[in-house]
Amino acid sequence: MEGLFAEWSIWLYLGLFLTAFLAGIVDTIAGGGGLITVPVLLAAGLSPAEALATNKLQGCAGTLSASYHFIKTRQVAINTMWFAITMTAIGSIAGTLLVSYLDSGVLIKLIPIILIAVAAFFYWLPKVQPVIASKVSLNSGQFALMVGTGIGFYDGLIGPGTGAFFSTAYLCFMGATLISATAHTKVLNATSNVSSLAIFSITGHIIWGLGLIMALGQWLGAQVGSRIVLSKGTTIIRPMVIFMCLAISAKLLYEQF
Repeated sequence: MEGLFAEWSIWLYLGLFLTAFLAGIVDTIAGGGGLITVPVLLAAGLSPAEALATNKLQGCAGTLSASYHFIKTRQVAINTMWFAITMTAIGSIAGTLLVSYLDSGVLIKLIPIILIAVAAFFYWLPKVQPVIASKVSLNSGQFALMVGTGIGFYDGLIGPGTGAFFSTAYLCFMGATLISATAHTKVLNATSNVSSLAIFSITGHIIWGLGLIMALGQWLGAQVGSRIVLSKGTTIIRPMVIFMCLAISAKLLYEQF
């Protein structure tokens, strides 16, 4: 593998940087940035394990960048999220540790169905959210235990659609606005990414040089994406979430069949 990277040109590194930049914008707005970066890393010659591990490294930069911006602009009060952050980290670490021991094939086959349901939810969001929020609600502790741990575990184990799942949970169970749900989602998504990365770093699959170059692109892209979220709001978040959920579903179904 070292020989392969030695032969790479500056243009390929630049292409991967720009890919990560675009993924950072998309992931901050709607989630699903891995749909862009993982196939590109595989096409560049990385093994599946290297691609997933390196993707976690560069993905951390994007979610941390967006989280920083949302905290800085006071869309998120971090002091109210420590329990959710802790439970999300525990769930993500558990999921990542189990990756090597469990056959996740069955779960992967269910992901397209789940994501299509999420896309449908966001499509009918203005009518559906008030109904669900009026009938089902969680306090912050219940949300941390059930949603933080559960989705964190899912992100460590598999990953696709994590951002959309967190956003949906905030909308349904916490009565959050779409912008608030997106902002809080980035904090928990960053938590699950960093926790998973800590485990991946022990396995030796991360290509650190390449990952750091892409991390810079992700960081800058997430800064752009977070500003788009605050300026455009629901006019862009809803259609982007719907598109990315359907795109991820289409990709997974194509790979399965």
